Amino acid sequence: MMDMLPEGIKVMLIAMLPFAELRLSIPIALASEITPHQAFVLSVIGNMLPVVPLLLFLDPVSIWLRRYTIFDRFFEWLFTRTRRYNDNNRIGRYGSLALIPFVALPLPWTGAWTACAIAFVFGIRHRYAFSAIFAGVIIAGIIVTLSCMGILVMMN
Repeated sequence: MMDMLPEGIKVMLIAMLPFAELRLSIPIALASEITPHQAFVLSVIGNMLPVVPLLLFLDPVSIWLRRYTIFDRFFEWLFTRTRRYNDNNRIGRYGSLALIPFVALPLPWTGAWTACAIAFVFGIRHRYAFSAIFAGVIIAGIIVTLSCMGILVMMN
């Protein structure tokens, strides 16, 4: 099925996966003869597509899950520990800055999906979280693209 899709769509779909993100989509794009600029742009777009739905729907899903006792206890336990310092909204505003280096480091499980979960858990406002995640994705994309280009140059 993936063979029938254009290369650009494949790159964006791979970048949307929570375990792959642009850390996998950029090397695959460069290996399939897509230019580094196109690989970067397509991967960033694909990586950012799930961010808005994740930020918007994690809270309603948690509210829905709280109807069940086990989830209500879990979220109560979680939020009393993570949102207690959020009274004056310093974490909501400045905690988002911690998301930038978290997403920017191209390591496993430090991407946009995990950052959305962190923003939800700590109650970081959506606009701050989105901006920080976007900045981190841009930095990670630059790091991965330049790293892959260096490896390709060394291989030739």
